[in-house]
Formats: sequence, C-alpha cells, structure tokens
Amino acid sequence: MNRLKILSLLFLLILSFDAISQITSGKIIYERRTNLYKKFKDSDWVRNNLKERDKNKIDFFELYFSDSLTVFKPQENELKEMYGWATEKNTVYQNLNTETRLTSTEVWGEHVWLKDSLYNRQWKITDSKRNIAGYNCRKAIWNANDSTKIYAWFCNEINTSTGPESFVGLPGAILGIATEDGGVVYFAKSVEQIKPDVATLLPPKIKKTIYNPKELKDELQLQYGKMPWGKEMLKNLFGWW
Repeated sequence: MNRLKILSLLFLLILSFDAISQITSGKIIYERRTNLYKKFKDSDWVRNNLKERDKNKIDFFELYFSDSLTVFKPQENELKEMYGWATEKNTVYQNLNTETRLTSTEVWGEHVWLKDSLYNRQWKITDSKRNIAGYNCRKAIWNANDSTKIYAWFCNEINTSTGPESFVGLPGAILGIATEDGGVVYFAKSVEQIKPDVATLLPPKIKKTIYNPKELKDELQLQYGKMPWGKEMLKNLFGWW
C-alpha cells in the first residue's frame, strides 16, 4: 500500500513538473542586430557614407503567442531613428492550425499584405547548446541555399513552434536566429508568461489587395528587376526570412 502511494505521488510530481516547465503562451522581446556593411556590401554609397560606429543597426520586436496563433511585430518607438530605411520591419501573423501566414511589409513607403502557407524549412538539429534569456536552447541549422546557412536556437520549454519573422518548424520557440556570416542576428532579451488577448493574435480586417509572394515578386521584378537598386530591393524584400 505504501509503495502504491509513493508511486502515485511520484506520478503526480512528474505531471506537475511537466505542466510547470511547458510554456504555451506568452510574449518574447527580440533584439535584431543588422550589420549594414554586410547587408549592403555591394553599395559604394554605404561604404563611403556610413561611419564605422553606425554600421550595426539595432531594432526591437515583440512576439505574442498562444498554442496555435502567433504575431511578430516591431516595437513601437516614437524616437526618430537613423537609417530607418536600411532594415525591414515586418509584421507576421501565423496560424499553426491552418498552417497559414499573413505578412505586412513595406514597399516604397506603402504597406503591402502577403498571404502564404507556413514556410517548410528542413532543419538539422545538433547537440550544440547555449543559454538565451535564461532558457536552455539547442542549435539547429537550415541550408537556405548553396551559399547561406541559417542558425537557430530553440527552447523546448516553450512548446509553441514559433520564432522571429516567419521561422517555425522546430520543437519549441526559437529564441535566437543568425545568418552564417553574422550579418543579421536576432536574440530574445526577455520571455514573459502571459495569455495574450485573441484580438492581439488575429490580423486586422484588410481592405487592400492581398498578394501571394510570387505575384508581388513577379510584379516588382517586371517593373524594377533590371535596375541595380531594384535587384537590391527584391533581395531584401524576399530574403531568407
């Protein structure tokens, strides 16, 4: 009888620990650091006019998530920033149940909406680990193309498969993302266990045209693809995110 009680107690403790350790909703603050020298490596203007002390541009984003809905968006900032044009500030809504995403991005100062399915990346999970924002994370690698690798660090204590921009598909939330050359790096600065309002997680009603990414890319390619600055715009707009 005593043995049965002990086993029952151990079982309850295991269940309680699992419930405590698994985070299914919350808010994550990310810092993104972009090396503008690396991003605009073919631009003489950037090399000649951007001072060494200003080469790293820092932006902050916040991610709200539940077990099935997520929204990633730039933090509001009333201060006027230098080189605001140099980095993209996308808002990304993702529905993990319907496997769809809706992205608001900016083209020539105009907000454009894109609708697509969740990005299916083939991750290779490694044994490498690091601590980010107080959470133990494991490293995964995605070969974006023949010359570019993306590194991600995910935490399975936060069991919603989410992360910065459109990054999903790992067994836990991604708290860190970096390009192979370190040109763009996202790292979580804090994780807060809250239950976001459903209204926060759902996109607004959109009265404008909603493109799929291929339609918009084809349209912009036709208009601007032959110009050097147009090629740069397309590369940045439809990059690895």
